[in-house]
Amino acid sequence: MGIPFEALLPYGIMIGMFAFTGGALGQLRWMQNGGKRPRHGLDAWDRTAVMERDRRLTGFARGQTDRAEAPPGFELNNPWRVETRFL
Repeated sequence: MGIPFEALLPYGIMIGMFAFTGGALGQLRWMQNGGKRPRHGLDAWDRTAVMERDRRLTGFARGQTDRAEAPPGFELNNPWRVETRFL
């Protein structure tokens, strides 16, 4: 005597939804990183200085460029924000 397939349909639907959600989240993370694998073990220097500079240069936090000339906007390459009252 076999198991009725109607009893297994909800489990198949749940497993399918978990698989779809995991794949969609993985694809979204891959797209947010510019097609690269996500980084782990970042310290404060990587997040604030290096990745911010890369984001300003290329538009992606993981992007890197080999251009020798800096793009417009890098006349003062200082990531620190200054209050307007001190200018």
